[in-house]
Amino acid sequence: MVDDDPTFRDVLELRLQKWGYKVRVAQDAREAEELARDWAPDVVLSDVVMPEASGLDLLNRLRRTDPDRTVILLTAHATIEMAVDAMKTGAVDFLTKPLDYQNLRSVIEAALQRRGHAAEEPEPAVERRAPVTEEPTPPAILTEDGLGDFLGRSPAMKAVFALIRSIADSDASVLITGESGTGKEVAAATIHRLSRRRNGPFLPLNTAAIPRDLMESEIFGHEKGAFTGAVSARAGCFELADGGTLFLDEIGEMPKELQPKLLRVLDQARIRRLGGSREFEFDVRTLAATNRDPRAAVEEGILREDLYFRLNVLHVHLPPLRERDGDVPFLARHFAATLSRKHGYGGGEVRDDTIGLLEAYPWPGNVRELRNIMERAVVLARDEIIRPDHLPPYVTNPVRRNSGSYSFPPNATVADVERELILKTLDETGYNKTETARRLGVTPRTIYSKLKVYRLEKK
Repeated sequence: MVDDDPTFRDVLELRLQKWGYKVRVAQDAREAEELARDWAPDVVLSDVVMPEASGLDLLNRLRRTDPDRTVILLTAHATIEMAVDAMKTGAVDFLTKPLDYQNLRSVIEAALQRRGHAAEEPEPAVERRAPVTEEPTPPAILTEDGLGDFLGRSPAMKAVFALIRSIADSDASVLITGESGTGKEVAAATIHRLSRRRNGPFLPLNTAAIPRDLMESEIFGHEKGAFTGAVSARAGCFELADGGTLFLDEIGEMPKELQPKLLRVLDQARIRRLGGSREFEFDVRTLAATNRDPRAAVEEGILREDLYFRLNVLHVHLPPLRERDGDVPFLARHFAATLSRKHGYGGGEVRDDTIGLLEAYPWPGNVRELRNIMERAVVLARDEIIRPDHLPPYVTNPVRRNSGSYSFPPNATVADVERELILKTLDETGYNKTETARRLGVTPRTIYSKLKVYRLEKK
């Protein structure tokens, strides 16, 4: 399954696995070609609009190596011409986002039947145990550069690493807080790799990315016939994570009505699927994360206080990048080197004046934003050293970036201020809603919701 949107990849991967399929994911056409060559999938699902090479380009390349390759294209920007081109090139089907999941499943099953394969039936929930890897997963190792894949040399991050090492082997719940882009999922994965559960599954679930009407089913699972479209029984995330670690990202975005149900499941370590009569025990350590101030979320009525206390047995706070002294140069050079290798370039060096500009930037999107900017610079520089002109204008032109001023009449409401802040940030990011959400410290779903409230859906 190929898509450059990590949230969509995570949600669809989980759903495909629950349908009984073995799944591999790729973030672009280059990575997908390598996977297809090494793994030989029966079906390829690919987004159409991706950087560098489109889904149609990928379809052409895959069909050259295997004319019978089954490829299904997905897009949120469908046109009749695009659909015709896809079908002429050999796509089995052309589906539009947001996906009709039952239709997608039918298309996949029909494609597999033509190839003589079918999905594996999921095991009964009462017997489901987490698969153990054939070779033990090595623990995350503390080095000068960080803790496993969690990188940083600053004193602030060394304190975080020490805390993670001290709590990792416990089974107590952990609440991870920090601004968007600070690496909360990486921290959760590092805790898992240092724990005695590291040979069990690590299952991340972004509660902000799951549609409200599907969230209860994703978390608790459902039995056949539990609701319209429930054509077979499905395990929820606690069953899938049995024996390992469940990471609930953006827990502050979970609907209020589901929070007491989640609390009961956490307290009793037993779960009942939607439409089911039996309860199943599970063995899962729960980690949760939020980019909100959890105490403020409790006071605002967004997060239940009892759930907050249940999740916040141990607390890890990740500092923003602007407070990590010395980490920007280290991370920038690290990303430049690794991303140059990823894209097949021979460069990866960064000029000192480029580093100076990166250090002066406030990094509202934190480490995620730095990585994205360095990937852009690597692609533009190719085999050359990375210069300031390879950086985005808002990084190289701090006067323009900081020149905006906010002034409101004395009778302005909070809604007026919020509306103008969203509009100004959208303008600064070229109407990129995901980047706007990162800079404002909220989820993309919040931005979409506010645009509807203020009737600003169109640019």
